[in-house]
Amino acid sequence: MTDSTDSTDSTRGDGTIRPYRIDIAQADLQDLRDRLSGVRLPPTIAGTGSQMGVTADYLAELAEHWRTGYDWRVWERRLNELPQFTTTIDGQNIHFLHVRSPEADAIPLILTHGWPGSFTEFLDVIGPLTDPRAHGADPANAFHLVVPSIPGYGFSSPLVGLGWDPTRVAGAWAQLMARLGYDRYGAQGGDWGSIVSQALGRVDAEHVIGVHLNFMPTDPVGTPGELDSLGPDEKARLDRNLQLQAEGGAYFALQASRPQTLAFALADSPAGQLAWIVERFEEWTDSTVRPQGGIDRDRILTDVMLYWLTNTAGSSAHFYYEVTHTTNYPQRSETPTGVAVFPYDIQLPIRTLANRAANVVRWTEFDRGGHFAAMEQPDLLVGDIRAFFRDVTR
Repeated sequence: MTDSTDSTDSTRGDGTIRPYRIDIAQADLQDLRDRLSGVRLPPTIAGTGSQMGVTADYLAELAEHWRTGYDWRVWERRLNELPQFTTTIDGQNIHFLHVRSPEADAIPLILTHGWPGSFTEFLDVIGPLTDPRAHGADPANAFHLVVPSIPGYGFSSPLVGLGWDPTRVAGAWAQLMARLGYDRYGAQGGDWGSIVSQALGRVDAEHVIGVHLNFMPTDPVGTPGELDSLGPDEKARLDRNLQLQAEGGAYFALQASRPQTLAFALADSPAGQLAWIVERFEEWTDSTVRPQGGIDRDRILTDVMLYWLTNTAGSSAHFYYEVTHTTNYPQRSETPTGVAVFPYDIQLPIRTLANRAANVVRWTEFDRGGHFAAMEQPDLLVGDIRAFFRDVTR
């Protein structure tokens, strides 16, 4: 293990790991309140509800709670209870949590978030995964956790250049795990975190023992006969995925094509940033549990705060641009892969297509939960992660 005691210049790329503590200036918090006190809402058409997006009434209520009821300092203290660090890899500042288990033989595991998420997605799973004994579970199912922020997200900013696609991020994660002294480790993720985790299983296959995903896109690639072997249920799932993409994919197209133009609006308006993110929580969570799949609104606001306070609306969206303009097309991964399917996710994986893309050794279909599994159904996710890595390490 590398001792985290050096606080040298963050531009250094010599392998130094620096302790990090969140300390947002009071002036930044006051600026946010001032902006929220003068929110200008757009006119709406009576009777349209949320069919055309976030409603003005809902956003006004949430923005006012953000201004007068939400306390960032409470959450800042909570986040600072977790061991945080930064290091420089490939010229980029990388922020990460490193939470070691009290069990010495715990499995090292790197957890990767997506958009519009952050490392705060994992707050409810950190304790059960690192210290199962304290949570009434078998201490043999313990993990040392590394939870980085993708370059351009949160405190892994500013983004220093182009080219940070999933494969390059995976390469940085491989360096990070080696820098921390982990020779064999697992990877887990949802949303973009699933794409990065799959890439990590390919670029560092000799060290990655398994990849667990709670989101796995299985879009057809257009090869002849590709869909001939799909069963009726899989074809129905594919139709559902395509319909949802057609109805709700505008955010993807915009972030993948013009992330900088979008950034001007979101960087200048906290209400705009709030609407852009909260719509995803409204649409991508379990529709039987409302609002936002039962996720506490202060948890969502904490996630929004990381985008606002670090001014990373544009650099986080830039990841979409990199993905759609990359030339690093993935090959099939032979690393053992587990897939946890939550029924209200934005896209449900198709087993036949998943098997072509990866060495899928575990497949679990749950009856509840959505895209933000670590926040919506942490117990289910933790149980599946434990079971998967228990199987692949036997």
